[in-house]
Amino acid sequence: MTTEKKAAYGGQAVIEGVMFGGKHHYVTAIRRKDQSIDYFHVPRKQNKSLSAMKKIPFIRGIVAIIEASANGSKHLNFSSERYDIDPKDDDKLNDFSQPSQLAMWFGVALLGVLSFVFGKFVFTLIPVFLAALFHPIVSSDMGQILLEGFFKLILLLTYIYAISFTPLIKRVFQYHGAEHKVINAYENNLPLTVENVQNSTRLHYRCGSSFILFTVIVGVFVYMLVPVEPLWVRVVNRLLLIPVVLGISFEVLQLTNKVRNIPILKYFGYPGLWLQLLTTKEPTDDQVEVAIASFKRLLQLENNQTKENEIV
Repeated sequence: MTTEKKAAYGGQAVIEGVMFGGKHHYVTAIRRKDQSIDYFHVPRKQNKSLSAMKKIPFIRGIVAIIEASANGSKHLNFSSERYDIDPKDDDKLNDFSQPSQLAMWFGVALLGVLSFVFGKFVFTLIPVFLAALFHPIVSSDMGQILLEGFFKLILLLTYIYAISFTPLIKRVFQYHGAEHKVINAYENNLPLTVENVQNSTRLHYRCGSSFILFTVIVGVFVYMLVPVEPLWVRVVNRLLLIPVVLGISFEVLQLTNKVRNIPILKYFGYPGLWLQLLTTKEPTDDQVEVAIASFKRLLQLENNQTKENEIV
């Protein structure tokens, strides 16, 4: 099947829905309690400084992560407030379009960034102390680094596996699968019907799950360049190197996506795809309908924006 180069779109699963982002807009669609589909649209603000930083290798990854964390939290907040409420009661909900709610909106975005940073700190430091406990048995620097990476991987897999049993997260993982299926169908030039989307794979090379796994792998190699002992130096190094590991991992993610259709090289992205077997689940047709609705609304807004820019 031949494919044509298309604009790259990203997405994120939210509670009972999917968010998609393009060059100019973000759109979330969720399934409401009365089975209707509701939308949340946020224009993408263009910042010259951020746009310039996004063109710098290794720096662009950090900017993209912060932007995704801030924006994603707003859409997640929208879905969490509305998914189990009857649309007739919407007048009791927060309206972020009102000036009085802008401070709250900013607070939600800031909380999303801080939550990511805190999670990354915990995810980075716990394996350090676990590996240090085994220092009497594995005392070499290389052994400690590999042991640290092993504990980090086990911590990641255990956490994802454990939360996947909760009904709410299981449904979020299903919407995550629906998001990937829509993107894959679109990139393969298939009409966005439920049947075509369901027949597409729920795995994708650009997924954030792959990125998280790459931080584990990249971290092992980066940590070989700095001292392991004493322990306090090791802790400081790990914290200071978080932006470095994130920046390199983002570039690895982009590289694996570029070579995904090249024999042999495509296998470099397989570890991330394997992790997605945990972070995505097969969606129902109803969930796919929501993902398609979200993506089609985004495409409509993006096309309208392009036409407006051409007129100007």
